[in-house]
Amino acid sequence: MEVLYGLHPVEEAVRSGARRLDQVMLARERRDARLERLAEMCHAAGVRVSLESKDQLTRMAKTDAHQGVLAVVRERAFLGIEDLLEAKRAGVVAGGEAHRFFLALDGIEDPHNLGALLRTADGAGVDGVVLPERRSAPVSATVAKTSAGASEHVRIARVTNLVRALEQMKQANVWVLGLDERGSPDYTEFDFRTDCVLVLGREGAGLHELVKKTCDHLLRIPMAGRVASLNVSVAGAVVMYEAMRQRRRPVEANASAKVAGAGKPRKGLGS
Repeated sequence: MEVLYGLHPVEEAVRSGARRLDQVMLARERRDARLERLAEMCHAAGVRVSLESKDQLTRMAKTDAHQGVLAVVRERAFLGIEDLLEAKRAGVVAGGEAHRFFLALDGIEDPHNLGALLRTADGAGVDGVVLPERRSAPVSATVAKTSAGASEHVRIARVTNLVRALEQMKQANVWVLGLDERGSPDYTEFDFRTDCVLVLGREGAGLHELVKKTCDHLLRIPMAGRVASLNVSVAGAVVMYEAMRQRRRPVEANASAKVAGAGKPRKGLGS
């Protein structure tokens, strides 16, 4: 069993129905309309609700940032890479073929960055997120709180070897796009209206070398100031929303991609 805390994470856990909630605990000291609505939502979903002291919730959450709400939930069951590849988009691109868009995270160990990225992934319509089992923050209560509950909706695959998973995605005709401050072209010059996975690297250190070599393209975010790069969660949000913007536009007849993919040998394929 795991613990979730905070209004948004618990609300979204109830709303998503992705995993079983054993019970939801509300602080008896707090009485307001939001908690009443949450209690009604729990009753409608058949989730047991109990009133506990605020101190008891603090002890269980191991923080006082629980907002008077805590849920005891079953451990999350992660997907495999094959499950993500079965995803099909419907109606994302008006008037054109819908394509899959994934996010892969290479060594994101800060739970706040992971939570922020999952929140953006949900908002930008990402079809699934790939996380390595090692060198990655767990999808914890802190991640759920930072993501405002979006982590309960995002499809997440855990893999033992990220490079192997990316190669598997290539075999399924998914383009692998790394984000790197020394990459080329700029992210705005790439046509995201294709099946692709965006790979983001570690805070401060970027992509591991083997992951970088696996990428078909290395994109960059141009920087006009003195700082060389953005925080990984901010950089990821910038590119995910550019991809979303492009993919919501109709594909022009006979239009060529900004960055040619056709005709270029795929790294790791056919070699």
